[in-house]
Amino acid sequence: MKKLYFFLAICIFIGCKKEEPKIIPIVKKKAPAIILTDERSVEIDTAIIGSYKSETLKQFYNSSENKTVWGNLKKRTYVLSQLQNSDKLGLEPEDYKASQLQKFEKRIGSLSDKDLATYDILLTYNFEKYLNHLFKGKLDPKKLYTDWDLDEKILDVNDVLIKAFNKNKLDSIVDNIQPKSETYKELLKALEIIDTFPDDNIEKITTDSLTKKISLNESNAALINIKKRLLFWGDMTGKDSLTTIYNKKTFESIKKFQERHGLASDGVIGQGTIRELNYSKEKRKQQIIANLERWRWFTTDFAENYFIINIPDYSLNVVEVQDTTLVRNIVVGTSKRKTPIITSTLRTVVFNPTWTVPPTILKEDVVPAMKRNRNYLANKNITIYDTSGNVVEPNSWNENKPNNYRYVQSPGYTNSLGVMKILFPNHHSVYLHDTNHRNYFGRSNRSLSSGCVRIENPLELAEHILNDTVRFSKVKIDTIIASKKTVSFKITKKYALYQWYWTAWSKKNQLIFRADIYNLDSDLYAKLRD
Repeated sequence: MKKLYFFLAICIFIGCKKEEPKIIPIVKKKAPAIILTDERSVEIDTAIIGSYKSETLKQFYNSSENKTVWGNLKKRTYVLSQLQNSDKLGLEPEDYKASQLQKFEKRIGSLSDKDLATYDILLTYNFEKYLNHLFKGKLDPKKLYTDWDLDEKILDVNDVLIKAFNKNKLDSIVDNIQPKSETYKELLKALEIIDTFPDDNIEKITTDSLTKKISLNESNAALINIKKRLLFWGDMTGKDSLTTIYNKKTFESIKKFQERHGLASDGVIGQGTIRELNYSKEKRKQQIIANLERWRWFTTDFAENYFIINIPDYSLNVVEVQDTTLVRNIVVGTSKRKTPIITSTLRTVVFNPTWTVPPTILKEDVVPAMKRNRNYLANKNITIYDTSGNVVEPNSWNENKPNNYRYVQSPGYTNSLGVMKILFPNHHSVYLHDTNHRNYFGRSNRSLSSGCVRIENPLELAEHILNDTVRFSKVKIDTIIASKKTVSFKITKKYALYQWYWTAWSKKNQLIFRADIYNLDSDLYAKLRD
């Protein structure tokens, strides 16, 4: 018996160990030596360096033999300028002691050796902090969110800084270290654009008088402030009489506004349109800054071929060799069952998948429904199995022990996963799939799933990525679907998957926004400014 217990303990230990992520040690290479010029340089007391408790800072000054390095006015001016203007990149200058550094600079000619050393250390410490924030963000997403699976970004900031310092190319660092994606560049442009708007002092649009949606030619008191906001954002141009009549000019302006915000551009003014109109300039700017931070968390190096999903935009783009080859509408998770943030690689296409009811849906949806109607699962073509794999009739199902069973939906057009799913490695048991609710794609708000991403017209997508006109032509795929047999095929062409979240960008000098469906932007901005 003791041997049996020992064997079981070993098995449990091994099973748990498999769940442990592998820790890859980071081997820090020695930083290159700093080439000093003949400007004023003084010895630095290593105790002052040590007081910062920064191994990076210690290694930096080891490379200068613990001497000050910022004697060159041009280099110093560049660093000071970057930190002072870091708000142009969505950062906060005082995070980098910009004011304090400027005070030191004004007294540079009269600084004692000790003050010069302090100034030098502050320049290095804060410029390296700034570079790190530009490269991988100020905050760590893994400490903020439990459902964000992103690889940690590693930067050898000393190596980058010292090489640029020695080659007199400091001005190339900031551009080179930031994300290269077009969306990130569009976000920086959005920040530039919004700074051109004046401060807004327009009253909030109240919905007291909005008992129903406002349609063309109707009258409503709320229209005066609606028109003011349309004029402010530039969706309506010229002058307007600011009457309470919903005229044609305002109607066309509302459609333009709705399109910029991902709403149904039907010109009908409802609660969704009012909510977006009520965003102030300051709130929109904060949203842009939050999105810039988020993009710094994402990978810098995109794969040659990839799927990129923007969760709040309900969109999937297939990009191959820098060319967008397919675009699809998608349905994503609700705020209670969020679609996770994932970077992964597509592996397998499964046609005619079965669907096993997951624990959350079992608890929140299936069990209550089964208690009301024992034929609930049978009506959805879901079979109940006991732990031995035997079929359990609905009337024999024990409602007090629902977790003792497995619930499997048979393949078919009405299966919850539809007729296809795409698998990729992740820790959340999510995948891309078809749906039996195909009418959802016509909605503007598509935050409706239980966490997985549902794709419109998925069989065309499967044909595209399987990339074999003989084995996987449209006719062959239709034949597979008609068989209702579950079959899997490996995706031989390598596609990365970027399942990410951003709610702001710009396009053709226009600000573009999407509803923050998971309420992440305000909280993230607040944490950035803590």
